[in-house]
Amino acid sequence: MTAAKRLSQAISEGDGISLIVAVDGPDAARAAEAGGADAVVLYEHDEARLDEVSQATTLPVVFYFEEGRAGAVRGADACVVHGDTEWLEHVHGELTQAVEVAIRIDEDEQLEDVLVRFDPEILVLGSGDGRLDDVLALLSDVPAGKLAVAELGDAARAEIEELERAGCDAVLVRAAHPAA
Repeated sequence: MTAAKRLSQAISEGDGISLIVAVDGPDAARAAEAGGADAVVLYEHDEARLDEVSQATTLPVVFYFEEGRAGAVRGADACVVHGDTEWLEHVHGELTQAVEVAIRIDEDEQLEDVLVRFDPEILVLGSGDGRLDDVLALLSDVPAGKLAVAELGDAARAEIEELERAGCDAVLVRAAHPAA
């Protein structure tokens, strides 16, 4: 993991909210970079393309998985993990030795538990149904000094602007979106 590919650095520097764009391969990664994204993310089903995407872009490459294999991050600069506490305890140490780790949070109780047990630098704030209000409620409980990434899927420009006003550091969008 080089300094130029650190997710935490990419989303904390500069003005405004950062965009993390979901991609499915190297062409999409190049397009996201050309479109102003600050990082790209691949989901579990695109695991085989991690190395290709990493070579195609200078942006940090984030691998997003839920209760998958911790060793599946080769080619990634960071990963987003989501799962129950037992699984997070199992993979957290292994992952933090290889990549930056962001933990996805869905509810207040989970946020408190994750902060106490793991103290992550980056939190991905989501909601089961992608509601902005749920993400904003979680954001209000994120302590100072932590980086907050909102996961809304197809966020509209107005939603991204509201997240920026609320102090969110980045937003993860499912595809290159007009709001980007």
